[in-house]
Amino acid sequence: MSAGRVERRRLHLAGGLCVLGAGFGAAWHVTTRPQPPAGSPLPVEVGDLAPGRLRTVEWKGRSVWLLRRGADEIAGLSGYESELADPASLHSLQPEACRNPHRSLRPELFVAVGQCTHQGCPPALRSGPGDRSEFLCPCHTSKFDLAGRVFRMGPAPANLVVPEYRMEGTDRVVIGES
Repeated sequence: MSAGRVERRRLHLAGGLCVLGAGFGAAWHVTTRPQPPAGSPLPVEVGDLAPGRLRTVEWKGRSVWLLRRGADEIAGLSGYESELADPASLHSLQPEACRNPHRSLRPELFVAVGQCTHQGCPPALRSGPGDRSEFLCPCHTSKFDLAGRVFRMGPAPANLVVPEYRMEGTDRVVIGES
């Protein structure tokens, strides 16, 4: 067999292996899409949570927020979508049932992991401009609305993470289960 023919076979074999590797990589990427955090169910009573109040619980080593939004706060979740990085939450980590403008199972109750998506700092609930409340990360000034959607002006790349959760009646949330 000539040296040119052997070299061509090696080139074809190497090319075939590259194509095969790329196919496996693409299949792995498609089948391992990021999922919202789940597991280790934690029931939390929210019947005594007043509108405008935020409760923080520990779940799987993370702080999880439960915010009871009032009617004004729910109505205030629209009208500024052009200022948000991902207003429709198309690229956000959240359960499919929470892929709506208020990013929750029920409009009045918002559940989210209380960590900024930039470097994991804990944002704080504060009154924003025009009586609009928001979450503000004190470290790098990323801002999130009361649905956890990030404003474009800060360094946070994504909306706050919404874990898997389900409602058990009207006064109990079970974090970690759908």
